[in-house]
Amino acid sequence: MLAQLRRLPLLAGTILLCASAAFAQVTTLEGSVKDENGQPLKGALIKLERTDIKGHYQVKSDKKGHWFYTGLPMGTYNVACEVDGKTVDNVQGVKSKYGDSVTVDFDAAKAKQQAAATQQAAESGQLTQEQARGMSAEQKAALEKQVKERSEAMKKNKALNDEFNAGKTALDAKDYATAEQHLVKAGELDPGQIAVWSSLGEAYAGLAKTQPATERNATYDKAAEAYKKALALKPDDSAIQNQLGNVYGAEGKMQEAADALNKAASTDPQMAAKAYYNLGANLVNSGKSDEAADFFQKAIAADPTYADAHYQYGICLMAKAQVDASGKITPPEGTADQFQKYLELKPEGPFAQSSKDMLEQLGSKVDTHYKAAGADKAPPTTKKKK
Repeated sequence: MLAQLRRLPLLAGTILLCASAAFAQVTTLEGSVKDENGQPLKGALIKLERTDIKGHYQVKSDKKGHWFYTGLPMGTYNVACEVDGKTVDNVQGVKSKYGDSVTVDFDAAKAKQQAAATQQAAESGQLTQEQARGMSAEQKAALEKQVKERSEAMKKNKALNDEFNAGKTALDAKDYATAEQHLVKAGELDPGQIAVWSSLGEAYAGLAKTQPATERNATYDKAAEAYKKALALKPDDSAIQNQLGNVYGAEGKMQEAADALNKAASTDPQMAAKAYYNLGANLVNSGKSDEAADFFQKAIAADPTYADAHYQYGICLMAKAQVDASGKITPPEGTADQFQKYLELKPEGPFAQSSKDMLEQLGSKVDTHYKAAGADKAPPTTKKKK
């Protein structure tokens, strides 16, 4: 029994020694937080991410701007300060210590200045000695990467702008082959530019008009593909839908043209009149004036001041006129009104003289208050509105 009692102090010492060893494993991180005005910031969220072994801890600063976290495992931490859901500053690679706490302070004003200076350094590629001293190896590596990426992006952007501008210059000069070469290169440099694909579609459409009939449709197909790439980036662009419809119409793909132009009209009500007119024009040029009349009516309904739509609708109605044995022309009701409306809206327009001629054939009087239109004649085919 005595021997057992003598062993108790030794056992108690062992227990105390173990407890001391366990206590020594506890580490502490703390610090202060100041806002952009240099005042203590209450409620800032401090996030501690352990990097050597996965672990996440967080605490908020008190009314004096002080934060304190004890009982942390010994390790290396990335410490971030978050205000209103945004990270305002962070310190990486903080190593905790046995016994002593490690201080990590955050100053929003200094962090903002440092971020601006770092951004300037990234743009110029130059770091001041003070900046370099204040950065960790990881931060320097990240900045070097950012500088390299920015330099590469600037070179790429210059090449892209050079090719695009050269393509647009050639396009304005109607040098479609040269425009194609530059715009194709621009598309290879950055496939995410709507303006590049739209301009390339315009270049192919212009080039197709200069080619023999045997080559034309293949080039129109390229134009359609370019417009489709633009629409893949911006599906609701009614102007590009309109151009795509025109291309299909030029190819004689009337169903595809109708789909594209109807979509343009439904996407943008202001585009409706133009889209319906172009669809009617495509049908007229394909010899389908009966179907075209419906779309010219839709164009007029969408925009009653659309003079060319009135004229083309009048032409479609004239195609349905009856001629008796004496040569008297009896057109559908309202035919003359369409030509009169055109003259009211465009007394000196390209279809003015043709409208007067039609009214004369119909025996209708031309209102004298319209200005003289000279010797303007209607073109042999219907022109689409771009």
